[in-house]
Amino acid sequence: MEVDQLRYFLRVAERGNFTRASEELMISQPALSRSIQKLEDELGQPVFERKTRSLALTDAGVLLQSRAQQILTLIEDTKAEISDDGHTGQIRVGAIPTIAPYFLPDFLRQFSAEFPEATLIVQEETTDKLLHSCTQGEIDLAILALPVPARYLEVEELFQEELLLVMPPEHPLVEKTQIRLADIKPFPFVLLDEAHCLSDNIVSFCRQRSYHPVAVEHTSQLAMVQELVSLSHGISMVPQMARERDETNRRIYRSLSGTKPIRKIAVMWNPYRFQSQLLETFKDRLRVYTQKRKKQQK
Repeated sequence: MEVDQLRYFLRVAERGNFTRASEELMISQPALSRSIQKLEDELGQPVFERKTRSLALTDAGVLLQSRAQQILTLIEDTKAEISDDGHTGQIRVGAIPTIAPYFLPDFLRQFSAEFPEATLIVQEETTDKLLHSCTQGEIDLAILALPVPARYLEVEELFQEELLLVMPPEHPLVEKTQIRLADIKPFPFVLLDEAHCLSDNIVSFCRQRSYHPVAVEHTSQLAMVQELVSLSHGISMVPQMARERDETNRRIYRSLSGTKPIRKIAVMWNPYRFQSQLLETFKDRLRVYTQKRKKQQK
């Protein structure tokens, strides 16, 4: 039984499809099928139940999936521990799309300057996918917004940031010196798709105050939300970090009066995986960076 066979098996099990798995593994589908067949021959029974359009794990496949994940985790952690010198190595960082392009670049530049021999790999995904990747050891840590249903994962809050109301320059609310939540009720919203937790933050804040925002448009990127607002398709709320990156004069940002909408940013990792010296240093630098950020915003 070879390590690559286990990796191939796990990818097919995760995707439930040989075609998608072969594309991601960058090997031909016949080669992938032969590898799985060889594995099944060695085990003496099938690990997949072949259906017309999908695959399902057999009882043997379910057991092998659990064992294969443990074996590959042990191999990867052993390699990392042996080569752990605190300066070299790879750190796989995950972040949700409403954080990655606004928060990470400056921090990663600083870390790379201090540790030039380290390799940083960034994965931008939704919260659900980051939870899965972190649990499976596909990434070393993730930066995302609370709350998260993180079973068996360590979660540490880094900072809070305000969600700011964003409007086109000609919007009637622009002239108001103070904008209350009641003032925005008549106006339609542009929101991110439901897969993004930022929309949950916004809707939850409004619902707690007996108001449900009406979304006229949904999009998958925060930058597109901002563009649609500038085109007068609606208003929205965006994180402070996105506002800091917005240098255009085609949008106006305002802080709501009274209780302000916020989101909590946290770092998450799997405490059952080996934590290299470099990874621990990365987390320490991240804490220092966020503390400086908070002081600068006061």
